[in-house]
Amino acid sequence: MRASHFMATLLFAAGPALLATPLLATTAQAADQPLRVALEFDPAPLDPATDGSYTNRIVTSVMCDSLIDISPDLKFVPELATAWEWAPDNLSLIVHLRPGVLFHDGETFDAAAMVANIQRYKTASYSIRKSEMATITGADVVDPLTLRINVSRPFSPLIALLTNRPGTPYSPKILNLSQDEIAAHPVCTGPFAFKERVAQDHITLERFPGYWNAAAIKLPGVVFRTIVDSNIRKVGLAAGALDIADRIAPTDVAAVVADPKLRMAKTPSLGFLPIEFNVGNGKSADSPLGRDARVRQAFSLALDRATLNQVAFDGQYVPSNQMEAPGSTYYDAAHPVPARDVEAAKKLLAAAGVKEVNFALGIGTDPLDAQVAEIMQSMVKDAGFNMRIIQKESAALVAATQAGDFDATMLIWSGRPDPDGNMPIWLTCKGFTNWGHYCNPKMDALLQQATAVQTTAERKPLYDQATEIFLQDQPNIVLYHFSMLWGLSAKVQGFKGRPDGLWRPEGVSLAP
Repeated sequence: MRASHFMATLLFAAGPALLATPLLATTAQAADQPLRVALEFDPAPLDPATDGSYTNRIVTSVMCDSLIDISPDLKFVPELATAWEWAPDNLSLIVHLRPGVLFHDGETFDAAAMVANIQRYKTASYSIRKSEMATITGADVVDPLTLRINVSRPFSPLIALLTNRPGTPYSPKILNLSQDEIAAHPVCTGPFAFKERVAQDHITLERFPGYWNAAAIKLPGVVFRTIVDSNIRKVGLAAGALDIADRIAPTDVAAVVADPKLRMAKTPSLGFLPIEFNVGNGKSADSPLGRDARVRQAFSLALDRATLNQVAFDGQYVPSNQMEAPGSTYYDAAHPVPARDVEAAKKLLAAAGVKEVNFALGIGTDPLDAQVAEIMQSMVKDAGFNMRIIQKESAALVAATQAGDFDATMLIWSGRPDPDGNMPIWLTCKGFTNWGHYCNPKMDALLQQATAVQTTAERKPLYDQATEIFLQDQPNIVLYHFSMLWGLSAKVQGFKGRPDGLWRPEGVSLAP
């Protein structure tokens, strides 16, 4: 799509408020101008019980509060909960709730409302949160502003879990509706209420006057627009049709920085890109790549992650080989990112009894993903890997991977502040995204042990052992950790991105 056509489309969709003002005008925005934010993908239905999309989290983190929030430096901070403490036996968490909180429909948020939400996440037929909630046995009302969450065993990652979807309550008045009805008009607590949605185009939120922290909200509303092409997001930002462009392409950072009307916000990310191998899911697993860890290790050694980062991402990302970011608390420094070693890769293939490996890598339709795949294709060919690239729309790619119709798939994970939100979903036998059906009971045991202790000193050696097994079995390889890159109009004030790829609207405003 040409930029001129995009601008015309954007202006038409935006309605009279934008049509009345020339696109490149330098006059101050109207006081009732919402913040205009471009998203990379159209969000899935806005229901925390059913969505697993990073794009959804961008919208819902602006619209809704959770029990606990994460600060830009990854500390757990109060939101709907004002305080929390473990019972002496570590089998229940006592959560103290903020008084005076309303849902967007006027219903009062209290302990009973949170219990109802926890129950829905655990038991609703459509909920995909069940595996995350498995350790939670239930929740009780202690009093209207005190909640007890019970667990079947000591489970330290519960705090981190409550910063995410399972800690996000929807109004009790809508919980018994169908999943389609809930998603069609979500009602939560938070600074902005849902107003409307046009699929593949926009989601409009408007300021909720009954918000408990209303004084911190400077914006009258937020409009999220779906603009898949990163170049078009950049063009829209430069033309003044957007205020924030999510996920600026790394190769566009220099152009944004050079524009005096724009600026960049960058933060290291918890998110990473894994390639998942089919090691046990159906007939496609019966291949050298699926059967033998040495072949997968060879594939990893045939890659030059540093060069990949420089060529594809202009050096903006962080080469990585683990699910915890290099330099972070739980990264295992004993296993640094390996240098490319084609001869060592060939020796591993020879030891596995193969000279050439023919396989297909499934990727999404993002042009940047295609560039990454093509660079890898060239690199690994030197070691004996003949890699075909198959592009599919994201939903079709995930469906094929879940069904076992794949050799390897390039995926994405937005990352979590607690390592229990990163490794187990990919590497435990029943992990939520373990679509390659990798299963090592020793890995499961270590990851469970790591959740039963509280301190970093106790947990880190267990995660280090799990990392050792991961790099030996290599059911996935990690290529890099993202940097979160937001393009901002210079008028945007108070924006603070977080390593989980999200941002909060408190304190954000638009200057004249």
